[in-house]
Amino acid sequence: MFRKIVNIIPKDFHPRALVVAITVLLRAILNFFGIAMLVPLLMLILDFEALQANPIVTEVYNLLGCKSHSQFVIISAVAIVCFIALKNATNLWLYNFERNFTYDLYGHLSRKLYIDYYHRGLLYVADHNSTELSRNVNFVCLNFVIGILKPSMAIVGEIIPFALIIIAIIFYDPTASILLALTFVPAVWIYYSFVKERLHRYGQQENQAQREKFRNVAESFRGYVDVEISNAFPQIISAFDNATDRLVTLRKRDATLSTIPQGITETSLAAGMAALIIVGAFMPERKIGLVFGLFAVAAVRLLPSIRNILTSLTAIRYNLHTIDTLSEIKSQSHSVEDTQQRIHLRKQMEIRNISFRYSENASNVLNDFSLTIKQGARVGIRGVSGAGKSTLMNIMLGLYTPCKGEILIDGVKLDHSTRRMWQNNIGYVPQNVFLLDSTLIENIALGVDSDQIDYDRVMEVVEMASLKEFVERLPDGLNSHIGEAGCRVSGGERQRIGIARALYKRPDILFFDEATSSLDRTTEQSINSSIAELSAQNSTITIVAIAHRESSLEYCDQIINIERL
Repeated sequence: MFRKIVNIIPKDFHPRALVVAITVLLRAILNFFGIAMLVPLLMLILDFEALQANPIVTEVYNLLGCKSHSQFVIISAVAIVCFIALKNATNLWLYNFERNFTYDLYGHLSRKLYIDYYHRGLLYVADHNSTELSRNVNFVCLNFVIGILKPSMAIVGEIIPFALIIIAIIFYDPTASILLALTFVPAVWIYYSFVKERLHRYGQQENQAQREKFRNVAESFRGYVDVEISNAFPQIISAFDNATDRLVTLRKRDATLSTIPQGITETSLAAGMAALIIVGAFMPERKIGLVFGLFAVAAVRLLPSIRNILTSLTAIRYNLHTIDTLSEIKSQSHSVEDTQQRIHLRKQMEIRNISFRYSENASNVLNDFSLTIKQGARVGIRGVSGAGKSTLMNIMLGLYTPCKGEILIDGVKLDHSTRRMWQNNIGYVPQNVFLLDSTLIENIALGVDSDQIDYDRVMEVVEMASLKEFVERLPDGLNSHIGEAGCRVSGGERQRIGIARALYKRPDILFFDEATSSLDRTTEQSINSSIAELSAQNSTITIVAIAHRESSLEYCDQIINIERL
C-alpha cells in the first residue's frame, strides 16, 4: 500500500512531501517533550529528594537562586507551562505545512484525474458512466487525502511520541513503561485485527452505493421528460432507496466500529491501573506513588493517541478503494494543449483505406474506406443505421484513431500531434447540440472567456445561422440564459445555435452529423436552406454532412452511400 501511495503522489510534490515528513517528525518530538516535561514536575512533588541528588537539577536550582523547595517548584511549573504553550504554537505553525500539502495535493489530483479521463478519448468516455467519472474527480481525490494521507500522517505523529514516552519512562522506572506497553499495544492489535477486513469491505460497498445514488439522481434530472412520461420515477426512486438503505446500513456499522476504540482504550487503562495496584502491593509506599504518577501522566497523553491511531486506521481501511482508482491514472503528461495554430484546408482532404473496429475482438465497422473531399465541396454521406456514418465522422473529426489507413489534410497526416490544430479549423454540428447552462452568447462562443468574446463576430454568425429573430425575442438578447441543456429553446433553435457556434471560429470545413434528423420536415427544410445559403455565400467553405435520409442532404452536390458490413 505504501508503494502505491508514493506512486500516486506526483514527483512535483515529493520535495514538499519530504518537508511534511520532517514537520510530522518535529511535531511528534515536540509532543513527546510536552509530556516529558511533566515528569520532572511530578518528581518534584513526589520524590524531590531523589531528584535533588541529580547534579543537573542541583546546578539549575543554584543557578536560579532558589531558597526553598516550593520556590523551585513554582518556577519549574511556570517554565513548563510556558514551554507547553510555545510547543503548541509551534505545532500549529508546523501543521500549516501538512494542511497546505494535503489540500494542494487534492486539487492537483482532482485536476490530474479529470484531465486523464478526458485524454482517454471519446471511446473511453462513451463506455463509462459520466456520473461515476464526475464523482471520482470530485470526491475520490478528496477522500484519498482526507481518508488516507491525513490519517497516515496522524498515525506516524502519534506512534513516535508513544515510543519515545515508553523509552523515556524506562529510564525513570521500567515498571511503569512495561505496564503502559502491556496496556495499550494489545488494544491496538486486537481492534485492528478485528475490524480491518470489515472496514475495507464496507468502504468498497459504500463507494458502490454512492455511485448508484449519484447516477440515479443525475439520470432522473437529465431525462426528466422521458422519466415522467414513462412513469419510470417509481423504479428509479426504488433503486435510489435501495442504495440509500445500503449506505445507511454501512454508515451505521462504521459508526459502531468508530466507538469501539474508546471502549477498548478505557478498558485497557482500567486493566493497567488494576495491574499497577496489584504490583504496587509489593513496592515501597514512595515507589508506588512515583510509578502511579508516571503511569497516570503518560496515560493521559497516550489515551487520546491510541484513540487517534485506531480512528486513523479505521479511516484508512475504509478509504482503500481510492488508492485503486487513483492508481489507474495513465497519462504521463497532464498539461492542457491550448494551441491556436491551425491546419488549413486549401486543396483537399484524403481518406485513404481506413478500417476501424471498437475493440480487438469486434468486427470492423469500416473496412478499407477511401474518399477525397475537395475544398468547397458539399459532400453528403448516407447510409442505414449501423453502417458506420457516425464512426466515419468521428474519425474525420480526429476523435477516433483508425486501426488502419490514414487521413491527410493538404498532405498533412491527421494524428495525435496534429489533431488539435485540425480541430481548431473545423466546425461541428451534431444531432444533439450540447448547450451550457449559461447565456446564449457564451454558448455561441463556447470555450472563449466572456471578456474575450468578439461581439461583432457573434452578431455575424447569428445572422448567418438565421438566429436574429430568435435573439430579438429574448428578454436580454444574447445575454439571456437558455437553461440547463438548453431547456428553454426549441429543437430548431438549438441546431441554429450549433451552426452559429461552428461558424464563430471561422472554420474551413463544416461537419453536420445527423444535424436535422430529429426535426420536423418544415424546420429541417428551413435549416437546410440556411446551410445551402451559407455555402453559396462562402464558396471556400467545405461541407460534410451525414444522414440516413435523402431529404437531409438536399443541399449536397455529391452523395456517398455507405453499406453496412
